Amino acid sequence: MFRFLLHRGGQALVAAFGVVTLVFFIQRLAGDPTALLLPETATQADIDAMRVSLGLDRALWVQYLDFLSDVVRMDLGQSYVQNAPVLDIILSRLPQTLQLAAGALVVALAIGMPLGLLMAMTRGRLVSRWIMGVVLACQSMPTFWSGIMMILVFGVWLKWLPPSGTGTLSHLIMPSIALGLLSLATYARIVRSAVIDELGKDYVRSARARGVGSGRLVKHHLLRNSLIPVISITALELSQLLAGAVIVETVFAWPGLGLLTVQSIASRDFLVVQAVVLIGAFVTISANLGADILYSVVDPRVRLTESS
Repeated sequence: MFRFLLHRGGQALVAAFGVVTLVFFIQRLAGDPTALLLPETATQADIDAMRVSLGLDRALWVQYLDFLSDVVRMDLGQSYVQNAPVLDIILSRLPQTLQLAAGALVVALAIGMPLGLLMAMTRGRLVSRWIMGVVLACQSMPTFWSGIMMILVFGVWLKWLPPSGTGTLSHLIMPSIALGLLSLATYARIVRSAVIDELGKDYVRSARARGVGSGRLVKHHLLRNSLIPVISITALELSQLLAGAVIVETVFAWPGLGLLTVQSIASRDFLVVQAVVLIGAFVTISANLGADILYSVVDPRVRLTESS
């Protein structure tokens, strides 16, 4: 187990190092930021002074080593626009985005998994086809469109829920549903395929021959043995939720990292955008590492395969 964790942890560190390196060089390839930060009337002396203040006058390898050192120390720089440490800005918005992602994940798991299980247990019947139609409709709806429609119906016409903002549980409902619809459809299809695959195995036929009921079969056998693809897709869906939060937070005026990213791009606050990209990458890498650890808990064969 320790060898498995050490190997997966080493892979995560290499991936994190690659992301940091990629972000640094992409930022440099985008051009000289002083041309965007200074007004058109700036003199060459102003440009040179700005380059010195940003450390752009030093050799590229020196800038790279300083950047790595800053990331390790969690020093993400000073916001050009808000004149505050970037890390403080990120931390002030991060809880809102995590709250939204958690709400969307709850919606996706609580609805998607039962729908997938029901489709598998009723495959070939009319109810399964109807559910599949609903799942495909959820997957086909653009996030911004479903969000706007919910605001129009439940926020403006019926006035059941607040159309924007944050602060209460009622503010979280519509953004979580809008963000969770795509993941809901994914979970439903993955669980359906996994359960159908398990239903065709010998242990299921043997259990049914012994008179084991469907409820006990699902609870004690099918769900546990179908968890591997669910864990795998959860690590991937977390990154999708963080990416989709940009649209959902903009539509619902949700003050998280997504809305911060849009505002920072509009105001050319590139250090904040860079920090959001890094945080998103680190969260994705951590989620995949967590999924690998859960693999080994749910299915010990994963550890054995890795050791061999």
